[in-house]
Amino acid sequence: MIDALVEAGFTALTALDLSEKALAVTKARLAGRAASVDWVVADVTVWRPSRMYDVWHDRAAFHFLTDPADQLAYANCVQQAVRPGGHVIIGTFALDGPEKCSGLSVARHDASSIGRILGDSFELAESRRQDHQTPGGTIQRFQFSRFRHRSG
Repeated sequence: MIDALVEAGFTALTALDLSEKALAVTKARLAGRAASVDWVVADVTVWRPSRMYDVWHDRAAFHFLTDPADQLAYANCVQQAVRPGGHVIIGTFALDGPEKCSGLSVARHDASSIGRILGDSFELAESRRQDHQTPGGTIQRFQFSRFRHRSG
């Protein structure tokens, strides 16, 4: 995802991940273009943004937060990070998706459950499901939801 944004000329990009190794792989793939991204190694449940963003895109982290306290901490971070009028895109396993990923338990969601966690400051703008076929032939069902941060 970040590769496509850099390639398209977007600026003021931040990539946040718990894994320094994962970020290093992406940096290496981007080579010299990696300098245009702010790289942050942090736990999203405790990270506090130093600025606000127009778009927050989470393609597969939220479903690893199975503890309601961690989900609330994530929502608080998003509240602080996304400017009013900005958008939050969250991809998770759907309600009928896998119960585990990489051997870890996951929380499965639909747009309503994500909206309840994010709270009244966010309104659902769009929701869609996607069936993803893994290289091994298994179908994984995903839920993608886009919310708008309400103004004021």
